[in-house]
Amino acid sequence: MGAKPPNFPIIFLFLLSSLLPMASCSDLSITIFEVTSRSVYVQWSKINGAMSYEISASPVLLTGEPAFSVYDATTIIGSVNTLLPNTNYQVTVEATDENGTVLAQAQTFQLTAPEVPSIDQAYSKLSGSITVEWIDVPGATSYQVTAQDGESFFQTFVSSSPGTVSGLQAATTYTILVRSINSAGKSQPSLPMIAKTVLGSVSATVDSPASDSIIVSWQPVSAAVLYSVSLMRSDGLGNRWNENTTGTSINFTSLDPGTVYTIKLNAWDDHGIPGDDITFIHLTRPSAPSDMQITFSNGGSDALFSVIGADASTNYTVHIFTGNISRNCSTVSASCTVYSLKCGLEYAVYVEAITEAGSTLSSKSWNLKSVPCAPSGITVVTEEAGNLSVSWISENLSEYYVVFVKSDDGLEVHCNTSQTHCYFPADCGFIYSMSVFAYNKAGQSPPGEIFTYTTAPCCPSDFSAEFKSSDTLEIVWSPVRGAEVYETKAEDGNNVILCNDTATLCTLSGLQCNTVFNVTVYSLSEYRGSNTSCASKYMKTGPCSPEITNITKINETAFTVYWTANNNDALYTVTAKGEAGLWDCTSANNYCSLGDLPCGSLYMVSVVAESIEGTSLPSYSMPLETAPCCPANLSVLQVTQSVTNISWSLAKGAQTYNAVLVSPKGEAKCHTLQNHCLLGCITCGTSYSVSIEAISETGLTSVCNYHGYSSSACCPFGVKLLYSSSNNGIRVSWRASAGPGNYSASLHGSKGNFTCTPSSSLSYCDITEIPCGDVYTVVVSPITTGELQTLFCPKKMYSVACSGSSIGTVIYRGKRSVS
Repeated sequence: MGAKPPNFPIIFLFLLSSLLPMASCSDLSITIFEVTSRSVYVQWSKINGAMSYEISASPVLLTGEPAFSVYDATTIIGSVNTLLPNTNYQVTVEATDENGTVLAQAQTFQLTAPEVPSIDQAYSKLSGSITVEWIDVPGATSYQVTAQDGESFFQTFVSSSPGTVSGLQAATTYTILVRSINSAGKSQPSLPMIAKTVLGSVSATVDSPASDSIIVSWQPVSAAVLYSVSLMRSDGLGNRWNENTTGTSINFTSLDPGTVYTIKLNAWDDHGIPGDDITFIHLTRPSAPSDMQITFSNGGSDALFSVIGADASTNYTVHIFTGNISRNCSTVSASCTVYSLKCGLEYAVYVEAITEAGSTLSSKSWNLKSVPCAPSGITVVTEEAGNLSVSWISENLSEYYVVFVKSDDGLEVHCNTSQTHCYFPADCGFIYSMSVFAYNKAGQSPPGEIFTYTTAPCCPSDFSAEFKSSDTLEIVWSPVRGAEVYETKAEDGNNVILCNDTATLCTLSGLQCNTVFNVTVYSLSEYRGSNTSCASKYMKTGPCSPEITNITKINETAFTVYWTANNNDALYTVTAKGEAGLWDCTSANNYCSLGDLPCGSLYMVSVVAESIEGTSLPSYSMPLETAPCCPANLSVLQVTQSVTNISWSLAKGAQTYNAVLVSPKGEAKCHTLQNHCLLGCITCGTSYSVSIEAISETGLTSVCNYHGYSSSACCPFGVKLLYSSSNNGIRVSWRASAGPGNYSASLHGSKGNFTCTPSSSLSYCDITEIPCGDVYTVVVSPITTGELQTLFCPKKMYSVACSGSSIGTVIYRGKRSVS
């Protein structure tokens, strides 16, 4: 394709969107893959049916020939080359078919990278960097400077020439490249240039071995052929020394003592180029002291040393020696003190002048003598009860001795003697501190060893058993002087139990119950051990716990409890504890009885033994259950001629009930969880005995008898309603059931209710003036005590017709159920 002339919309769009791709109507999309100074690499999407793709690049603001390149259908990345650097191009990709017809087209605008820079020179002034200079190129906003040594790669970015690459190795050859950069990308690298870093600085040490010399030593530097060292006073006075050498050390002599010098050191390569220099500031050692004054204090045990003609900038250390013993003191002024000199010795004294450069020892020494030493080898012996003998080893230069003895209650005594022993009184449980001093004309010896002697602790004598139980004795006592630990020992002839504690009580546990022990409390101290002369006492443990063997029943509310009696002189208490309360009994035997236990209750029974030694632990508990209580109230109500409802109040301890009615003709019973039930098969006109069996959850049963019960008289048979002509009324007749009894007849109709009751010898009765023309319900019932009529006898219905104004026909209409 030919170049398309630039126009204002394209330029304006480029300035706004720079490198963004432009959309087209086709499905072809393109992106800029990479940009250099002379090339643009484009990536595009594939188009169906396309046989080739053509890339063209035309300058936007400049006149010039566009560049073209064509790729086959399998390619998706291509480049267009021979472009101008730092130039805006319109890049177009067209997809064409086999006939050359354009199927799709996409365009974008792209700026090329700047021109490739040209390096003028590259040089190293420091061992860790190379500086590069080049000619800046138009359009470049920054530059990438790189230095490469094999696989090592270093780079830096600068806005213009020159640029320095840092972090390099000393005395190393690098390949130097420069690339120009703008918003589009980087140019191709410049032509390489080779540059080498200079030698690194020398690793050196500086020392002043004497007050007039300085030695400079260093490690060899690879590729170095010569070393130069210069030295001069830091204050600028005096001469300057310059030395060149191929060795690794130089010694400068005839220097001033205590003076600061500046030293500079360089290594040179075979091209005569110096490497990094290193500078040291060093001080020569001070001059040696020539005179000193010695004075004594603190009875001759301390010595004050003063340096004559001391330098204010110099520190001094005084050393004193005798045999293999040495001491010293230091000062920043002209004097210092050595305290607590070793006694009885003659010392050689030297003075050392010290600065940061080092030290110089005096060439002469001074003599020093100390006070006599304190006696050693102090021993203490208990000659007899209440007296101590103190003795020690004689020391040289000693004329007499003073012994100080101080007890831990603050009392102090002493004795003076020219001998090597003294005597003192002593009591039990005291700690005595003893010191022995030797004296001569020079003064008192320094403090010697302080010998501590502890007399045997006193014995506890008031110990007793504060608490006793079946397996425990708690022993208490008052503290005694000198005791640090107490040991309680209990013996029963077979076993020995020990208890150690710092407290004034000890609990001996795990003992055999009901056993006599021989108990001793010993006092112990760390230094004197145990006082074995302490007296003992006999003590007895509490009674053993009984064991219940059996519980037998005396009656419903009384029981006898049996147990093993395994104690001497013990009294036993049996306790029954339950929700109803607590009951107990006491016995010296192995049994006792509990009485009047409430019914329907559960108890836990246990036994304890008591003696003067204490009370045992309770035995393991055994459950005891009393039979359920009887119901307090009972009611019997006949429901029908053969069915009776019996009810009662709830009974404590009962879970179920058996209700029983018994007569010579048979019995009726029921078993229920409720407090009522219906009993069938009741015979009318019969007397029954009534009982309730209350049964607990575990099966204990209480049989409860109550007053007798008589069922109601039997209902009559053959009840009929007839017309009575003798009185123009109605006669009710029946056949009486077995047994004597009175009966009552009742008629109920819509026109009224009527009753009649015959004498006990008759089985009928008449009702006059009864209205005719009505249906009557007829029932004949026996009359119970109190003339109450039984309500459950069968009912019959009759219609009474009228004959004129009188009763006419009486017709039986059937039975009616009992409500």
